[in-house]
Amino acid sequence: QVQLVESGGGLVQPGGSLRLSCTASGRIFSINAMGWYRQAPGKQRELVASITSRGNTNYADSVKGRFTISGDIDKNTVYLQMNSLKPEDTAVYLCNADLVRSSGYRKIRDDYWGQGTQVTVSS
Repeated sequence: QVQLVESGGGLVQPGGSLRLSCTASGRIFSINAMGWYRQAPGKQRELVASITSRGNTNYADSVKGRFTISGDIDKNTVYLQMNSLKPEDTAVYLCNADLVRSSGYRKIRDDYWGQGTQVTVSS
């Protein structure tokens, strides 16, 4: 099947930076878009940033100017560079992929999630 593996989370002081990576593997035919969501305790999951296969990006207002999403299509990998981190950025960050997978002779569009990586911004 398909797996998403995230890396790069951790503890950082306010104003610091982190870079998250997410790689999709498996029987992938094509990727339509990948993105990062986050979920803090007691809050709903929210979109942080996304990028399409054409390179179009979308950001939450709260991260514009601080976070940058980029993708390496050949490696099925998406990155999230996070700068000027704030305590309110603390959350579990989850990678999402909207892709088409191969199943025998069929091509099936599906939505996949990674297990999440913790980002904690604290002094």
